[in-house]
Amino acid sequence: MTTLTIAIVVVFVLGYACIALESVTRVNKAAIALLMFVATWTLFMMDPASYIPNFSHELINAVIEKHLGSTATTLFFLMGAMTIVEIVDQNGGFNFVRDALRTTSKRRLMWRIVFITFFLSAILDNMTTSIVMVMVLRKLVDNRQDRLTFASLVIIAANSGGAFSPIGDVTTIMLWNKGLLTAAGVITEIFLPSLVSAVVPALIMQWMLKGRLDAPASTSTKEEESFTSRERKTIFCLGVGGLCFVPVFHNLTNLPPFVGILLVLGVLWTTIEIFYRKERYRHDSMKRRVSKVLGRIDMSTILFFLGILMAVSCLEEIKVLGLAGEWLNEVSCGNHYLVTGIIGVVSSIVDNVPLVAGCMGMYTNLVGDYAVDGLFWQLLAYCAGVGGSILIVGSAAGVVVMGLERISFGWYMKRISWLVAVGYFAGIFTYWVQNYIVAMLH
Repeated sequence: MTTLTIAIVVVFVLGYACIALESVTRVNKAAIALLMFVATWTLFMMDPASYIPNFSHELINAVIEKHLGSTATTLFFLMGAMTIVEIVDQNGGFNFVRDALRTTSKRRLMWRIVFITFFLSAILDNMTTSIVMVMVLRKLVDNRQDRLTFASLVIIAANSGGAFSPIGDVTTIMLWNKGLLTAAGVITEIFLPSLVSAVVPALIMQWMLKGRLDAPASTSTKEEESFTSRERKTIFCLGVGGLCFVPVFHNLTNLPPFVGILLVLGVLWTTIEIFYRKERYRHDSMKRRVSKVLGRIDMSTILFFLGILMAVSCLEEIKVLGLAGEWLNEVSCGNHYLVTGIIGVVSSIVDNVPLVAGCMGMYTNLVGDYAVDGLFWQLLAYCAGVGGSILIVGSAAGVVVMGLERISFGWYMKRISWLVAVGYFAGIFTYWVQNYIVAMLH
């Protein structure tokens, strides 16, 4: 490594440490992430020719714009999904879901949340599912400490559920679109390990959840009350049903998922405007329009995503992640369980997308364990998806919940990380047993 490469890595590590210690430094993580983004790329520009062959200013602009474009698709998806869920929530769309889940038993609510989140994230995606479930939790749990615990379980279940579905997590989407996994292969082989990785932490957690829930304060608003039950259900079906339609739209048109999200937002927005044209709503004027909801979107979370993803893209550009992958392969002597297990743990620290992208670029000889639906790719899909739950900043779902519920990095690491790790390794062991049994039968 050159001195400049080492400096970029050091800046990233220091910035990440400040994010992890946000509760101590009391500096917003979004501010640190933006500084990381600017600092890493500024260092990169001190000697870009060492990283980019045939360097020119036009070429470097194209490189940065490529990474920014890739990041922007994630940001627009996130903003669209957050807006849709906020619209549904503000207009009472989640009321009947809340009523269906309502219980005073903490343990009973925990299992309902885990299983609904697990299966819903396979249909939607882990990030969108996390937003939906946190909104529902706010209507069910009034005590903040209890809600933080349930929100942490949402992160675990959402990432586990997304790992076994070809459309549930961005990394499985990448592997599926590349032809390294088939939909049937990833569902049949990864379902049981993913389920174990969600159930094991919940089994441990249920012994910590004692007593009963306090009845939450009424969250009904004048806006909710003025809509009829039919209108609220229409809003819910358009919002959540539209989110389910996004993967279908992507497969039909091959347009990026964020385009589908914007389509759903446009349809839902138009429907809300039509509802407001009715005589009984005219007195509300503009205060209930979607434009007001947009003002409540947490922009600090969006900016945090921007800073982190662009800083990681700089590490990708200087080939640090690729070198790390090659080193892992060498020291593990080709043990796929060890390599993918470590990649999963690392994905809780840095974004799993460039890690998986690096692996896809490293292993191009698609034979044996690297063939389509081979052991390596299935383990990679599981480990990269589930491993991100070990730290709260290791996945899109974690970052979203962190922003919505103001969960600190230290609180999660102290109380939840070890639970996730137990479930994570239990899932890997389940996959090994599953494959051992299949091999014995054959």
